[in-house]
Amino acid sequence: MSYNVGDLVAEFLGLCGVTTAFGVVSVHNIPMLDGIGRRNAIRFVMARGELGAGHMADGYARVTGGLGVLFSSTGPGSANAVAGLVEAGFAGSPVLHITGQTATKFVDRGMGTVHDVPDQLGMLRAVSKAAFRVRSAQQALGVLTEAAVTALTPPCGPVSVEVPIDIQRTPIERPAAFDHFVLPLPPRVQPAAAALDELAERVANARRPLLWLGNGARDAGAAAQGLLDLGFGMVTSWAGRGVVPEDHPMNLGGLNGNGAPEVEAFYQSSDLMLVAGSRLRGHETGEFSVKLPENLLQIDVDPAAEGRTYPTRFFVHGDAALALDGLLQRLKGRLRVDPSFPGEFAAMKQRAQAAFRSTLGPYESFPAQLRVVLPRDAVWVRDITINNSTWGNRLFPLYGPRDNVYPVGAGIGLGLQLGIGAALGANGRKTVVMTGDGGFFLNMTELWTAVQENTDMVVIVMNDRGYGVIKHIQDALYGGRRFYGDLLAPDLQQLAALAGIPSFKVGQADAFGATVAQALATRGPSLVEVDMTAIGEHPPYFPYDRK
Repeated sequence: MSYNVGDLVAEFLGLCGVTTAFGVVSVHNIPMLDGIGRRNAIRFVMARGELGAGHMADGYARVTGGLGVLFSSTGPGSANAVAGLVEAGFAGSPVLHITGQTATKFVDRGMGTVHDVPDQLGMLRAVSKAAFRVRSAQQALGVLTEAAVTALTPPCGPVSVEVPIDIQRTPIERPAAFDHFVLPLPPRVQPAAAALDELAERVANARRPLLWLGNGARDAGAAAQGLLDLGFGMVTSWAGRGVVPEDHPMNLGGLNGNGAPEVEAFYQSSDLMLVAGSRLRGHETGEFSVKLPENLLQIDVDPAAEGRTYPTRFFVHGDAALALDGLLQRLKGRLRVDPSFPGEFAAMKQRAQAAFRSTLGPYESFPAQLRVVLPRDAVWVRDITINNSTWGNRLFPLYGPRDNVYPVGAGIGLGLQLGIGAALGANGRKTVVMTGDGGFFLNMTELWTAVQENTDMVVIVMNDRGYGVIKHIQDALYGGRRFYGDLLAPDLQQLAALAGIPSFKVGQADAFGATVAQALATRGPSLVEVDMTAIGEHPPYFPYDRK
C-alpha cells in the first residue's frame, strides 16, 4: 500500500511521543485515522462527540504534560470541538486539533460541499492559540511541526490544523527527516541575570514575604519549596495547586483570599508578594476586589502579563521555574524573615481552613473524609458544582502539580470528559471525578466512552436535582425567584446499571468517605451518587451568601 499524507500525520504524531488521541471518525478525516489504525501505535479513543473529545484531550495534556491530540471532521465536527478548544485555552493546555476540510478546489468558495462552512479557519483562529491550513502535500510536515511546536511553547494552548481531504489521500514519499526526527521545541525562556539580581535585591529586604504561584509555575516545585524553607508563605491559583504539597504548613494552596477574610487580612501584614506564572484572575480575586500587598512583584513567560490585572512594582520576563531557582540561589544567606512570621502564617492557615469548613453545613467533613480514602497521588478532577466551588477548589488538599484538573473557564459539564482524558494519562494513578447532576447530565453519553476504554476512575455525582448555584444566585440577587433550575433526569443507579458499571449511593454525610472507598476498590469506571436532598442543601457560598 502506498504512503500518503494520512500516513504522514499518523507517523508524525508517534514521533512526537503521542500514544493516545481522541476524536470522532468522519468522512473528512478517515485517511488520517486509517493511518493511525494500520500503524497500531496510537490508542484512538472514540468519544461520543467532538465536544467530549476536546475536553478529553485537554485533561490528558494536563495530567501528562505532553501533547493532547483531538481529531474532528470538517464544519459541524470542528464547530462541536470549539468549547473544548476554548477551555484548553483557559487552562494553557497544549492541545493539537487536527481537522479535515473539503477538497482544495472547493475551499472558501461557498459551493455547498459536504460539511463546508464559511471561514472554518477563521472560526478556529478565534478559539485557538493559532490555526493553520495544509495547502499542499509537500508542506504537510512543515505545517504540522509548526503547529505542535506552537502548542507546546509557553504560554501553551490549543492549535488547530486543517488538512483537506484530497491532500490527506495524496500519495507521497515518506519524509527522510523521519529517520532522525526531533520536534524542534525552543529552549525555556531564561530570565536576564540583571533582572534576577534586581529581583533578589528587592526580595532580600522583605521580612514577611509571600509567593502566589499559578499554572505557569507548575514545574517550579523544587525552587518554591526552597523559598518556603527560607521563610516564604505561599498561596496558589486554583490552576496552580500542588506545586508544593498542600500539607506543608506554609502553603495555603487554593484558599487564596476570595471568600476567606482571614487570608485577605493577613495579606495586609505582608510586606511583599511575588507572583509567578499566574494571571491573578478576576474569578479568584473577586473581580480584583481582594487587596493584595502593595509591594507586588511578578514573573511571567508572557511579557504582556505585566500589570495586566494588578499593578506591579517590578517584572521579570522568563520561565517561572528558572526565575524562581535563580532567585533562590541569590537569596541564600541573605533573607532575614521576621522570626514570628512562619508561626503566624501556620496559625492563620489553621484558622482560615476551620472558618471555611464551618460554612459548608452538612458537607463540612467531606474534604477530610475523601482525603483519607484517596491515594496520595490520586488525580482530582472536578466539574463546576457547588461542592467544587467551595471545598473542592479551596480546601481539599493536593500534593502534586499534575493531580489537579478542573474547568478553568468555569464552564459546566466538562468534568466527566476531563476525567476520562486524565484517567487515560494518569499512568496507573487512580482518578476521581466530582461533578454535579446538572453538569453530569449535559454530557452523560461520554460515560459509555469511559466504559469502552475501561478507564480506572470513580465518578462522584453530587445530586441536588437541579442547578444549585443558580438557585443561590436567584435567592441572593433576584428575590428568591427560582426559575428554570429544576431538572427531570434519569435515576443514576439505573443509569449505572445500564452502562454495566458498579454504583453506590450516599444518603448520610458520615458515610461519604467509606462509600467512595468501596468504589475505589473496584477496577475500571464506577459511580458514586451523593443524595444531597437526603443529606441537606449546601449553604450558599461567597458572594451569594449575602442577601
